[in-house]
Amino acid sequence: MLFIFNFLFSPLPTPALICILTFGAAIFLWLINRPQPVLPFVDLDNQSVGIEGGARKGTGQKTNDPLCYYYSDVKTMYDVFQRGLAVSDNGPCLGYRKPNQPYKWLSYRQVSDRAEYLGSCLLHKGYEPSSDQSVGIFAQNRPEWIISELACYTYSMVAVPLYDTLGAEAIIYIVNKADIAAVICDTPQKASTLIENMEKGLTPGLKMIILMDPFEDDLKERAEKCGIEILSLFDAEILGKENFRKPVPPRPEDLSIICFTSGTTGDPKGAMLTHQNIISNVSSFLKCMEYTFKPTPEDVTISYLPLAHMFERIAVIYSCGARVGFFQGDIRLLPEDLKTLKPTLFPSVPRLLNRIYDKVQNEAKTPLKKFLLNLAISCKFNEVKKGIIRRDSIWDKLIFAKIQATLGGRINFVVTGAAPISSPVLMFLRAALGCPVFEAYGQTECTAGCTFTSPGDWTSGHVGVPLACNHVKLEDVPDMNYFSVNNEGEICIKGSNVFKGYLKDPEKTKEALDEDGWLHTGDIGRWLPNGTLKIIDRKKNIFKLAQGEYIAPEKIENIYIRSRPVSQIFVHGDSLRSSLVGVVVPDPEVLPSFVAKLGVKGSLEELCKNNNVREAILEDLQKVGKDGGLKSFEQVKNIFLQLEPFSIENGLLTPTLKAKRGELSKYFRTQINSLYENIQE
Repeated sequence: MLFIFNFLFSPLPTPALICILTFGAAIFLWLINRPQPVLPFVDLDNQSVGIEGGARKGTGQKTNDPLCYYYSDVKTMYDVFQRGLAVSDNGPCLGYRKPNQPYKWLSYRQVSDRAEYLGSCLLHKGYEPSSDQSVGIFAQNRPEWIISELACYTYSMVAVPLYDTLGAEAIIYIVNKADIAAVICDTPQKASTLIENMEKGLTPGLKMIILMDPFEDDLKERAEKCGIEILSLFDAEILGKENFRKPVPPRPEDLSIICFTSGTTGDPKGAMLTHQNIISNVSSFLKCMEYTFKPTPEDVTISYLPLAHMFERIAVIYSCGARVGFFQGDIRLLPEDLKTLKPTLFPSVPRLLNRIYDKVQNEAKTPLKKFLLNLAISCKFNEVKKGIIRRDSIWDKLIFAKIQATLGGRINFVVTGAAPISSPVLMFLRAALGCPVFEAYGQTECTAGCTFTSPGDWTSGHVGVPLACNHVKLEDVPDMNYFSVNNEGEICIKGSNVFKGYLKDPEKTKEALDEDGWLHTGDIGRWLPNGTLKIIDRKKNIFKLAQGEYIAPEKIENIYIRSRPVSQIFVHGDSLRSSLVGVVVPDPEVLPSFVAKLGVKGSLEELCKNNNVREAILEDLQKVGKDGGLKSFEQVKNIFLQLEPFSIENGLLTPTLKAKRGELSKYFRTQINSLYENIQE
């Protein structure tokens, strides 16, 4: 060996020899340290299989029986917390912070004790440890929300979330419908709203309010005059400690929560979910995660999506002893909270992820920056396609480190749901964040999720495969020309995560659940060749135009939203008209550059009133629509530019960020009429 070495290298000068040896060492180190791909645990070309009755299950599901639990000792939400207490060894549980301060943490034992004291107080005040007893929780995300919820579960009672974006009438409706005698709320303002309803005689069954925040004596006096007792949460816990009752844990089949869906029309519907429903859904997510991310007590997630909805509550990982830090309550401060908390698990929604994407794109202002960004995304995404997920590449150091830092720099797992996410955004996130990014699909009536992206599947444009807790089938919708023989139809779900029905509403329950226990979602899906499910349409919110053509406005809006200057869009039509019109909220960051080529300048308000700008956006919409496969009758013929975004606050979006189509039609009735007057039909 020495002879060969001397023969090859002895004629070389020493500097050259050093360079060759250094280069060889670098190659050797790269070979032994290069990232290894994570191979998918299923065949990505065959991700789901058919079973009896035309339904499908994920190929990773070994039997046809739905998964009910992941841990043998966790079959209720009470068990979830007890396991977290044990495996964390009473570690940190719930975190909170004030501006410019670090997070402070309550331990698992502190949370458990406070829940027992609060639950004991409720029993002392007349509640029974039974699933017939409902307790309202009217608060923004914070540790006391979880303590209140756990108090219900500890004594087999039912939690009923309330949220003010439902509107005053809906709050009254829910309190009465669910026979709520006690509401635990966060602010005196919310308590005042409840008292005002009582003063008007609208909620006669309400007897007690427990307030998290400090309140004045006059609020207590107002409450007492109409027969309501007000306690501070602190005093309630003291009272419960003095009158302590041993926990009365629920059974898996007992009711856990009544989650009122906001809906776009009519009164909210109370989806009744059992402990088994929630545990089976959580268990299925854990089953999906075990191949890429196994939560431990060292893991942290951030709570900022409304706890009144199931997606946020399924994403938390108490059963693994992990920690949950709460945002400060102001979504504008979320970046600060993320940087301080440094979460490892990040549940999100497209609305927020789109903002991250748009901000990065808008900051790449020069051709060179755009080129480097696109090159970095392409190179990193090529690694993702090979199963290589990392945050230490040259592109991470040059381009993506800053983006990762905005989320705290430690994210190991991202899941998005609640609405569709576009392919470019999903591709960007998978490249930039250096961690698996999954998409989930579902609704409250199946607890939260029914499908989930398979680990290792980097493709987009679908919502994955059925979770282990349920099967999915497609049912014919002849009116819309969707047939299951063509692998298209209404998405139907059956499994251990499907709800019991709507509270005291057998008619609505019958519409949602058929005799065989299948939940009819109202969404139209298509099975793709690789066995994944794609959402292609919506059964509800369809209407006919005057010439008899069916219109699915949400499908059209999902295509139009790809138009660069468009931030939000509402497509309107009815059976008395032969064409569609739209209301567009322009993107304030994109609009000025978009109209610069027209030679138009001015404030956003002035641009929205400019006819040339309106026509340019309409033209772009129609181009995007044509590229997206819209037929001529599906294209809008006229638009109105609206400066103020559709939001929860102005009543034009539901709390889950869906368009309130009825409210939008009323709100823009004058503009819609004017749009129709100015087009030739």
